[in-house]
This record gives sequence, C-alpha cells and structure tokens, in this order.
Amino acid sequence: MTGALPAGFETVRAALLDDAALVRAVAGGRRRGTQPRWRRVELRYVDLKAGRHLQVTSYDATQAHTANHAAGPDSHEAAAAVDALLTEPFATWHVDTTEHTHQLRVTKRGEALVHTTSRAAPVAVARDHDREKQRLLPPDDPIFAALGLTGGDGRVKPSRMAKYRQVEEFLRLLDATVAEARAGGHLRRPTPEDPLRVVDLGCGNAYLTFAAQRFLGEVRGLPVAVTGVDVKQQSREHNTAVAAGLGLDATFVVGTIGDAVLEHDPEIVLALHACDTATDEALARAVGWQASVVLAAPCCHHDVAAQLRRVETPAPYGELTRHGILRERLADTLTDGLRASLMRQQGYRVDVVQFVESQHTPRNTMLRAVRTGAVPDGVREEYDGLVGAWGLEPRLATLLGS
Repeated sequence: MTGALPAGFETVRAALLDDAALVRAVAGGRRRGTQPRWRRVELRYVDLKAGRHLQVTSYDATQAHTANHAAGPDSHEAAAAVDALLTEPFATWHVDTTEHTHQLRVTKRGEALVHTTSRAAPVAVARDHDREKQRLLPPDDPIFAALGLTGGDGRVKPSRMAKYRQVEEFLRLLDATVAEARAGGHLRRPTPEDPLRVVDLGCGNAYLTFAAQRFLGEVRGLPVAVTGVDVKQQSREHNTAVAAGLGLDATFVVGTIGDAVLEHDPEIVLALHACDTATDEALARAVGWQASVVLAAPCCHHDVAAQLRRVETPAPYGELTRHGILRERLADTLTDGLRASLMRQQGYRVDVVQFVESQHTPRNTMLRAVRTGAVPDGVREEYDGLVGAWGLEPRLATLLGS
C-alpha cells in the first residue's frame, strides 16, 4: 500500500502514524469528479485503559462517527485505518504535529503538493479521552462568562446549553473550512502586522463573532482581526464593551449588510441566520470582496416561496407546490441550491452541510464556500435550466448582475 503512495502522501502517512508527535489532523474537500465517503475526518491519539489508540472522527451530512484503533508496534489497526483514509479522494489534508504543520493539496491533475512549516516552539499533546476536554473552546473560557452562557463556576447554564452547542458546532465547521482553504493555498498566511480579517455580517450579540476570534487567535494561533456588523447601535456599544473587557482585537460597526463600510476587505465572511434575502446580500458582498472563505447559515426563504406562489408549476411537479408545507420546503431547497450554483459560477467551491438548530429558528443548513477561482463545466447551463423551468429570479443573481 505505502509503496504506491505519492511522495506527498508518504509524508502525511508518516506524520499520522507518529503516535508520539501527532496533535491533530483534518482531511476534507473532494477531488474533481469524486465523492469521498465522508465529508471530513479528524484524527488524534487518545490514551485508553487498553493503551494508546488512534481516534478517527468521521463526519457525514448529519452526524459524527467515532472509532478508536489500537496503535503501537504490536498492532496494525491504526496503520490500516490511516491507509484506508488515504485512499479516500479528499482534496486536502492538514496535519499538526508537536514540531511541524503539514498541508497537503491534491491538484486537478492528481498531484500531491505538500507544504511543511516548523513551529517556533514545540507544543504539548493532550491524549485524554474525556469528551469534555475535546471541546474546541472549553466552557470555562472567559468569553462564555462575558456573554452570559456560563455561571461563576465555569459551567454552562442549562438554559444556555443550546447556544453553547451551536457555538461548538460552528467552530468545528469554521476550523475544518479554514484548514482546507489553507492547505489548498486559497487562504494566505497571516502575520501580526497583517492579520487574517474576518467579518460577521448581522452579528447581533456577537456570540459567534467572539468565538471565531478567540478560537482562531488563541487556539489555532493565527493573527486575526474581527469586525462585526449590525444595524443596531446598541449592539455595537454592547459588543465593543465586551471586546474591551476580554482584550480581543474586535471592532463593531453600525450598518446594513448591503452598505456597511469596512476599513479593510475581509478574507473570511460569516453570515449566520440572516433573514431571507439578507443572506443573498451577504453572499454578494463576499463575492465583491473576493473573500477566500464564506460561511452562511440562511434563515427564512420568503423570496423564492413568494415566487413559487405566483408562477405556474412546471409539469409534473404540481404536487410539490399544491400543499403549503411542501411548497415552503421546496422553496428552501431551491433557494440554497441556486445560491450554491451562483457561488460556483463566481469561482467558489461550495458545500451545503447541516448546521445545528439555533434556539430562534429550525433552519439548520450552512453554505461553506472556498474561493478557488475555478468554475465547474456546465454549472451555468444547469443553473439556467433550473431557473428557466421554474420561472424564478433569485435575489443573489440580481445582486451579482447575473
């Protein structure tokens, strides 16, 4: 098996099987014309009563699946698990070890390109199997107390557990997307003088804004500057005070998604639960900024739903729009499918994945987009056929001038 691996994969394989040095590895994305079994996988070593094991957490569209494989010289389980994952057609691998970071990207021609950097100082490795310690941001992190999610004992308040879980799942999606973009060479390497710029459009009370800044800056060690945009002056004042109290490099401005003025064009755009066409405005602004990474979790989809009520349903799909509840669900699917298509036409690789429900809305879809500059063959023809058949005028198409 290993003899057939390209040189780049040999480097990654060796790092994955080093149970003393591996900190964490993430694989994701897909190569052109392929579909991996999993949306992404995460690997780390844990110490169990039976000894050290390679823990593999595999994510499909709806949930995570965890398996532990015995490691060490007397077992081939970990090596077999690694070899099986290396045959999956993932587009990127991001591997952190105690002393190095390896980023592997598979090109359109199937070549494995590896970029390896050395850490300024070795890092410690956590091998504890305790699930609580696997949190991306632990409950006792000061941001959760500042935001009112935890009490004085550092425990999440029962009434705020849903919000804490939302933050945790958001960070997992953000982490995987940023790792894929960096491994693919689609996101630059920031410096303290020129930090990674993140904007949260429609940030509200900025739970996810602060979580993104804290996680990328403190946990992942990336120089990062965050800006939150909201229409309410009260939100700006509250969030500015929280940022100052936490010592975070976060700025908040008042404005709408469509016309907010930023000092610098952002590279990561967040728009979570923006209502109806506000999501389209956020995506259009991300395209205008040529943002490298976009995470958008839409809320309601009134615009396309209203259009479906006005236009004649193409045959033979009458039963899909005859009943109100089915028409609303169809509008959700059409809206986000057309958004994904339009983003692909703008040179983004797009995945539509499940995001946890918030306490405010049952919508749980997220669009993850990474700007590659490549436009898939036939995507415009498929889009034209879909909007033509249904007689739709997506708001995002209007904003993009498509």
